[in-house]
Amino acid sequence: MMLGPTDAESVHTEQSMKWKLKRKSNDDLRQQFIDQTVPQADLLGLTIPDPDLKFNKQTGSYDFGAIDWDEFWQVVKGHGPCNKQRISARVAAWENGAWVRDAAMAHAAKKEALKIKIAI
Repeated sequence: MMLGPTDAESVHTEQSMKWKLKRKSNDDLRQQFIDQTVPQADLLGLTIPDPDLKFNKQTGSYDFGAIDWDEFWQVVKGHGPCNKQRISARVAAWENGAWVRDAAMAHAAKKEALKIKIAI
């Protein structure tokens, strides 16, 4: 899911490929990610939780199970399992960073006042 919707569902992939903003489609990137990650997981003794995952000798790539795109779109729409925590963390970071923004603004104002004072 993390590489975006399927190419058929991606509204920007075709244009991004045409403009050369993207070199590979979401589906190609997903396949590349799986093909690179599965051997690394095997080497580390990890098990990928996909019962349909298997190496396809004909294609030289891994076949994998169906992706739950309903879950993907729920996350995109802000209804994911960690959405409340993510928003809460962002709000807290914004609030906790107020002093930095205030200090930067005060410094900028002080520098501007010095410029005006020197110009006079």
